[in-house]
Amino acid sequence: MKVFTHPACLRHHAGAGHPESPARLEAVLARLENLSRVSLREAAPAGREDLRAVHPASYLDALERCAQAGGGRLDPDTVMNEWSWSAAQAAAGSAIAAVQSALHGAPAFAAIRPPGHHALAERAMGFCLLANAVIAVKAAQRAGCERVLIVDWDVHHGNGTQALVENDPAVRFVSLHQWPAYPGTGRAEERGVGNVFNVPMPAGLAPERYVEELWRHILTATEGWSPALVLVSAGFDGMRDDPLGGFTLEPGHYAELTRRLREHLPAAAFAGVLEGGYAPSRVAEAVVAHLTAV
Repeated sequence: MKVFTHPACLRHHAGAGHPESPARLEAVLARLENLSRVSLREAAPAGREDLRAVHPASYLDALERCAQAGGGRLDPDTVMNEWSWSAAQAAAGSAIAAVQSALHGAPAFAAIRPPGHHALAERAMGFCLLANAVIAVKAAQRAGCERVLIVDWDVHHGNGTQALVENDPAVRFVSLHQWPAYPGTGRAEERGVGNVFNVPMPAGLAPERYVEELWRHILTATEGWSPALVLVSAGFDGMRDDPLGGFTLEPGHYAELTRRLREHLPAAAFAGVLEGGYAPSRVAEAVVAHLTAV
């Protein structure tokens, strides 16, 4: 199992006490270094051509200028330092590398930060600067991949991902998320062009309820439709006691969902990108569970 990352992802810092801290990725990498079936690889940062497939040049320029000026606050939750632009490029490049590996027959994961599923085309939000998953999907499409299933199990709705793919019938997006919660999107009636399958759920239910509802929607999304690529937006803030979520999942539930996806869609290439999850040791445990089930 190939895991792509980059040292720059550890240098992005949003300030003392911010939940999206380098400790998240440090914990993940420390666990993966001792996992015999994982091969850690350094990915090349994404180039402007890859980024401009999703984000306009004016937005990319603004992010780069902010980092060059030493950083700054982009919204109440999203902060850059001088390394943040390099980290964002590295995160997107790692996501692309993971998808390219998967399309060549080797399942892969991008262990990255900052996350990406809240980023809009021209707006950073929710700790996210660039839409890593969608950037990787666009690269896959340019390589000839015709059908993509994105499964987002982060506890927060991937509003950025949805906004960027909801008019593309070649991409289907399934999102399990807490409702009501940030960012306030992800209602079940939001359907895009029939390619969006939202699973809004209340906090505090038995974990099996979340697993079965997500799985039911995945089956619906793939009925009579076989993706060439499955990309998991793998946020692990749906675990019990995560400081920013109210779901009750455990690492084994992510392993179960991963096994089901692989068994249900055995011909599809398979990749994942790290999104949220704010209890570092728990995130590391869940990443290991996910990867060992691939």
